[in-house]
Amino acid sequence: MNHVATNSVLPAPTPAAAPQGGCCASKSAPDTLSTATPSAALKDPVCGMAVTEQSAHKHQHGGNIFYFCSAGCQSKFVADPDKYLAANEVAPRTLPVASPAGSIASMYTCPMHPEIRQDHPGTCPKCGMALEPEMPSLEEDDNPELLNFQRRFWWTLPLTVVVTVLAMFGHQLGWFAMATQSWIELLLTLPIVLWAGWPFFARGAQSIFNRSPNMWTLIAIGTGAAFLYSVVATIAPTAFPVAFQSMGRVAVYFEAAAVIISLTLLGQILELKARSQTSAAIKSLLGLAPKTARRINSDGTEEDIPLTHVHVGDQLRVRPGEKLPVDGVVTDGESPVDESMLTGEPIPVTKRVGDSVIGATMNGSGALIIKSERVGAQTVLAQIVQMVAMAQRSRAPMQRMADAVASYFVMTVVGIAISTFFVWGWLGPEPSWVYGLIAAVSVLIIACPCALGLATPMSIMVATGRAATQGVLFRDAAAIENFRKVDTLIVDKTGTLTEGKPTFDRAVAVAGYTESEILRLAASLDQGSEHPLADAIVRAAHAQALTLSRVDKFESSTGIGVRGVIDQQQMALGNTALMQDLGVLVDSVSEQAEALRQQGASVMYLAVEKKLAGIIAVSDPVKPSTMEALATLRASGIRVVMATGDGLTTANSVAKKLGIDEVYGEVKPADKLALVERFQKAGRVVAMAGDGINDAPALAKADIGIAMGTGTDVAMNSAQVTLVKGDLRGISLARQISQDTITNMKQNLGFAFVYNALGVPLAAGLLFPLTGWLLSPMIAALAMSLSSVSVIANALRLRGAK
Repeated sequence: MNHVATNSVLPAPTPAAAPQGGCCASKSAPDTLSTATPSAALKDPVCGMAVTEQSAHKHQHGGNIFYFCSAGCQSKFVADPDKYLAANEVAPRTLPVASPAGSIASMYTCPMHPEIRQDHPGTCPKCGMALEPEMPSLEEDDNPELLNFQRRFWWTLPLTVVVTVLAMFGHQLGWFAMATQSWIELLLTLPIVLWAGWPFFARGAQSIFNRSPNMWTLIAIGTGAAFLYSVVATIAPTAFPVAFQSMGRVAVYFEAAAVIISLTLLGQILELKARSQTSAAIKSLLGLAPKTARRINSDGTEEDIPLTHVHVGDQLRVRPGEKLPVDGVVTDGESPVDESMLTGEPIPVTKRVGDSVIGATMNGSGALIIKSERVGAQTVLAQIVQMVAMAQRSRAPMQRMADAVASYFVMTVVGIAISTFFVWGWLGPEPSWVYGLIAAVSVLIIACPCALGLATPMSIMVATGRAATQGVLFRDAAAIENFRKVDTLIVDKTGTLTEGKPTFDRAVAVAGYTESEILRLAASLDQGSEHPLADAIVRAAHAQALTLSRVDKFESSTGIGVRGVIDQQQMALGNTALMQDLGVLVDSVSEQAEALRQQGASVMYLAVEKKLAGIIAVSDPVKPSTMEALATLRASGIRVVMATGDGLTTANSVAKKLGIDEVYGEVKPADKLALVERFQKAGRVVAMAGDGINDAPALAKADIGIAMGTGTDVAMNSAQVTLVKGDLRGISLARQISQDTITNMKQNLGFAFVYNALGVPLAAGLLFPLTGWLLSPMIAALAMSLSSVSVIANALRLRGAK
C-alpha cells in the first residue's frame, strides 16, 4: 500500500505543521468510531469540502461550531469568518452541552417493529407491544408497564382464584343455587375483565382500527366472547336452547375469561422482565463511565466535577486505579491502562505523553494528566453504545419469513376459530355448542404470533450486546446473519495486518542530494497526508530538527502518492505507479529499493521536477495477534488474500512471514474493488478487512466489510463490522457469534412454528375423537403466555455462549 492511502492512528499534526494548501489531505482525529451524522451533513466553510464532527480542526463562532478539513482552512476562517459565511451556505453544528456518555433524546420504539418511533411511552400500533426506550439508561425507573401489569395481576388474583374454585367445585359444595352462583361469578369477574383486562381490550380495538391484527386481537376476541356469552347466559338464560344447559344452569365461562386475563398478565410480567435483560449489555457499557472527573483549573487548583461538566480542552488528573473520564491525549505521566472492557484485549497498554486514551478504561499503577478531546456523545464509549443500539433495532433478513407468516396468521386463526365453533356445534356430541365455544376460545387464546415476532429480534439484541463487550461492533442484523457465510477474506496490510504505526528506516539519496535533504523534502510533502507512513516520515524529520518547507498546490492521489510545489519546484513522493504516471525513471536505485523491500520495508520514491532524487524506506511491524488470527481463520476454511498498495516485494515479504499464499501488490482502490468483484463473480462470499480511505470502495462492495476501529471514519462508514481495537482475532469471534446467533434464531423460529402448528389443532379438538380430551381455555392461556417467555429465555442463552 502506498503511504497516502489510509489514516494515521497517531495524533494529527499540529496546526503549525500543516500545509496551507492541504485542504484535501487532512485527517480526522485518531482512534474514534464513526458517529451517526453523515459526513455530507457538514461542510468546510472555506473550501466547501465535506467534513465530519471528528475533524481535528474546528472553531466556535456565534454560538456554533464550524469544522474544517485542515489547519489552513481553519486559520483563514478565524481571520475573517464573515467573509466565508456570506459566500457559502454552510450548516454549522450547534454547540452541544456536555452530556453523559451516550445520552440522546428519549425515543421509544417497538422491539418487533423498529420503524415505529415516538418521543413518549405507549404501545405499538402494529403489534400492540409496549414501546421501549431506544437507549436504555442506568438511572431509568422500573418499567411503568411492568409495574402496571403487576398491580393489576396481584390485585385481581384473589378474585380469579375464587371464581375458579366456584366454577370447578361450586356444584359439589352446594353453597348456592347454580343460578345464584352465576351472578356471584359475574360480579367477581367484572373487575378482572373491565379493569385488569382493559389494556388487552384497548390494544385489541387498536389493532382492528389500525387494520393490523395481532396477538391482542385474538385475546380480546377470545376473552370477550367467553365473557359476553356468560353475561348473556346469566342475565337471560331462557334465550339459550336446552343444549347449552349444564349442571342445572346455562353453562357460563367466567372462570375462563378471568384465568385467561390473569395468566396473560403473568405472561406479560415474565416477558417484560426477560426483555429487560436483553439490554443488559448496553447498560453494562453505560455503567463503565465514571460519574466524576478531577479537573485541573488554570490556577493550578484541582476539583472533582460531574462528568457532564467536562469540556473539550480541560486538563484532567487520573489517579492510579481510577477510570479515565473521557477520550483525550496524555500530557503528563506514564501508566498501564486496561482497555479490555471496550476492546476485549486483556493485556494493559502502557500510555505515555502524546498517546491517545479512551474514556471508561481503567488506569493502572501510574498517574496521568490528560487533555480532554471528546466528551459526551462524541466519546468512543458513547459511539459504541449508539452503534449497538442501532444494530439491536435493525431487522435480520430471516425475519422476512416470520413477517410474511405473521401478516396472515391472525386472520387465519380467527377463521379456524369460527370454523371450529360451527363444526363442533353441528357435528359434536352434546352439549355440542358449549364444546364449540370452549374450542373456539382455546384456538384464539393459544395462538401466539408474538412468539413468532420475537424469534429473531431477541436473538439480535442479545448477540449485538455480547459482541460489543468483546470489541466487535455489528452495524445491523444483516451483518450478523451473513457473516457466517464468508469463505474468502481480503486483507489490507498497513494498519490491518501490521501495527499501522510505522517507523522511519532510512533515506537513500542520488547524486546531488543528501540523505537529510531527501528526508526534509519528503516530510515537507507528507505534512498533508493522512497515511501512517507519512506520519512516520514527518516525525523522523522533527526528531532530526529539520526545518520543513511550505507546500503549495498539494495533491493526494489515493493509493499511489502525493504531489506538491516546494520552493517553486514540482515534487512527488510515492510508489512505482506514481513514478510511471509522471515518467520518472527509477532504475538507478531499483536494486537498493528491492533489497529494502525484501526486508519488509515500504519504499517510496522522491522526484524533483520529474527526476529521481532519492528513496525513503519505512518499516511497519506486524501486529503480535495477526499470526494467531490468520491461523484460526485458515483452520475455519477461510481463504485469506492480501491486497496492498505497497510494492509486491514488500507485500511478499510480509505475506511469507504470515503464511499468506495469495498476494496482490501495488493495487489502487479501483483494483481492490475489482478484486472483490472478481471473487464474488466466482461464487465466493467475500469479506474485506481494511482501515483506510483507499479501502472504502472495496469495504462497501464486499459482502461483509470489516473496518479497523483504529482507522479512518470513511472506512468505518463503509463497513458492516468494526473491530474496536483493530485486532484480526475479532473476525473469528464475529464469525462464531454469527453462527451462534443464526442457530439461536432458527431454534426460536422453529419453536414458534411448531408451537402454533401443534397448539392450534390441539385447541380445536382434533384429538377429541381419539382421546375424549378437549383443551381448556385456561391451559391454552398458560401455554400462550409461556411461549413468548420461552423464546426470550432461549435468546438470552447467547450471553453465556462460548
